[in-house]
Amino acid sequence: MATGQKLMRAIRVFEFGGPEVLKLQSDIAVPIPKDHQKGDRVFTTSTISGGYAEYALADDHTVYTLPGKLDLKQGAAIGIPYFTAYRALLHSARVKAGESVLVHGASGGVGLAACQIARAYGLKVLGTAGTEEGQNIVLQNGAHEVFNHREPNYIEKIKKSVGEKGIDVIIEMLANVNLSNDLNLLSYGGRVIVVGSRGPIEINPRDTMAKESSIIGVALYSSTKEEFRQFAAALQAGMEIGWLKPVIGSQYSLEKVAQAHKNIIHNSGTSGKMILLLE
Repeated sequence: MATGQKLMRAIRVFEFGGPEVLKLQSDIAVPIPKDHQKGDRVFTTSTISGGYAEYALADDHTVYTLPGKLDLKQGAAIGIPYFTAYRALLHSARVKAGESVLVHGASGGVGLAACQIARAYGLKVLGTAGTEEGQNIVLQNGAHEVFNHREPNYIEKIKKSVGEKGIDVIIEMLANVNLSNDLNLLSYGGRVIVVGSRGPIEINPRDTMAKESSIIGVALYSSTKEEFRQFAAALQAGMEIGWLKPVIGSQYSLEKVAQAHKNIIHNSGTSGKMILLLE
C-alpha cells in the first residue's frame, strides 16, 4: 500500500457462512473514482466496490442526483427498494389508474415504496403489516386501508373490503406463505407480482384458470439501462413533487452489521428501511 494512502472502515467477507463472517476492517484503501465514477451527492442502485463501507465506487449510469430536500439516510433507502417497487408495479403488473393493489408486507422498505408509488399513480392501495406500528406507517404512506396479517381472519376482512370483484394486483413479499391465498383474492385478469419468497409453497394451478390470472416474478437487475433511466426519471419526479419520502427504520453502525443481518433473518414485522450508519 502506498504511503499516505487514505484509509477507511469497510466490511469484508472471506468465507461462506452466516452473519458472523461479516468482518469489519479499518485499514481498507479508500477507492479512487475514475472516469464515469462520480463524486457528487447521489444515491445508487449498485456499487463496484461494495456498499458496506465509508466510501464506495459506482458507475455513473447507476447513480442519480439526490435532491437537497432528502437527507443522506433517506438517500441510502431509495435505490433498490424504490426501483424494485416501480418495476413491480409499472413494468411487471402494468398497473392502471383506478385499479386496486394489495401490498402484502407493506411496512418494509419495498412495501412502503410500493404504497407511495401506487397512491401517486392513482390506484386504490391496500396493505398488510404485522404490528400496530407497521400498520400506522403503512397508512401514513399511501395506503387507503391496512390489515393485520397476524389476525386469523384477515383474508376475510380483505375480501369484505374489496367485494366480489377482487384485487387487480398483489405485490407479494413472502410468496412461500401467501401465494395460495393471493390467487383467491384476485380479480379477473389479476396479477400476483412476486417480489420476495423464502421457500416453496403448494398451490392449485386451477386457481389461475377461471380468472385467467397471472403469477409474475420480479428481478430488479433484469432491467436494461434504458429501463433504469425510465424508472429513475419517474422516481426523481416523485422526489421533486414530494410523494417519494423514504421511511427510515432500524439503524445500525458498521460494527453491528452482523446483528443487522441476524435481525433480517429472524425478526418479523419490519417498519421502514434498515440502513447502516457510518458515524
